[in-house]
Amino acid sequence: MEACCPAIILLPMNEAQLLHHLALTMVPQIGDVQIGILLQHFEEPAAVFRAGRKALESIPGIGSVRASAIRNFSSRQRVEKELAFVQDNKIEVLVKGQEGYPPKLEHCSDAPHVLFYKGTVPLKKQRIISIVGTRSPTPYGKDRVAELISALALYDPLVVSGLAYGIDTLAHKEAMKHDLATIGVLGHGLDKIYPHANRGLAADMVQHGGLLTEFMQGTKPEKQNFPRRNRIVAGMADAVIVVESGTKGGSLITADIANSYNRDVLAYPGRATDFSSMGCNRLIGSNKANLMTCGQDLIEFMNWQGCSPKTPSLQKDLLSELNEEERQIILLIAEHEPCAIDLLTGISSLKPSTISSLLLLLEMKGLVTVLPGKLYSVAPL
Repeated sequence: MEACCPAIILLPMNEAQLLHHLALTMVPQIGDVQIGILLQHFEEPAAVFRAGRKALESIPGIGSVRASAIRNFSSRQRVEKELAFVQDNKIEVLVKGQEGYPPKLEHCSDAPHVLFYKGTVPLKKQRIISIVGTRSPTPYGKDRVAELISALALYDPLVVSGLAYGIDTLAHKEAMKHDLATIGVLGHGLDKIYPHANRGLAADMVQHGGLLTEFMQGTKPEKQNFPRRNRIVAGMADAVIVVESGTKGGSLITADIANSYNRDVLAYPGRATDFSSMGCNRLIGSNKANLMTCGQDLIEFMNWQGCSPKTPSLQKDLLSELNEEERQIILLIAEHEPCAIDLLTGISSLKPSTISSLLLLLEMKGLVTVLPGKLYSVAPL
């Protein structure tokens, strides 16, 4: 590193520190776990490159090969090129242990030391869910995603997925439809979007969430990158929901990683003969995932029903225009959605016939949406 240190120390301190953090991620034989070990000993990255060979070799988990890789590192131009790229494109560089880094992911031992983020919302949210699944969803899978996001909308979770075809794409689109922030975790650098067809979706997501990756510019969407991508999807969430999966694939990898991180995993079951549900059925049957059938299952599993849900903006504008019975019904639906008529009958003071009439009236006013199974939710704006 001696060859590149003079160029680095001439830069402002914050920029110099960032360059050294980036440099650590580029050293051959040094992964995220080893970076964590090194920074426990040296506290700041520049000191790692100043350290002598014997000092590096003496650190458990480093040894002579990695010590040599650190001492011989000289990719100054690549480090500076990456810094120029992120600055030119207004990309945030999030360093593990520093402000802005996803707090839940930070506690995973193999979490990326550096993340690149292009977005508009902070990654620290009270509730975060990751949704994964097949790239070829059936109508059943599509309906599950739509119902799930609709049910969760009032609780304002951050919705995370991988920007892939299928369930990932549906999760991102449904989140934005319900005015929820959504993050796409990429298996490549931010200088491209894969799949190509999702370029427009990705641009919209930057305005309603963001794009996140550990990979530098020029990194292609190669097969080996996606399991690494999946650990971010699993690690930054409170729970991972699997919506349709075959017997192999990235969704099952993400579920396994989530279990290793002690994250909650839930999956939708399917018929025994449905190939697209075989992976989910196996997760449930092997106790690697909890069974769920609707969004309310997740709300109850996560104990969110006791939390203060997000007040729908339509209530602020329109509740004053409703009569007392209409306000009662729409507030009960907002608290318990998706909500069945039987539940409304049990928790309200109104007669069943009155409730039916009010629901029809609220639906005609565009304030209530009817979901499959005669469930009701507050309509998005």
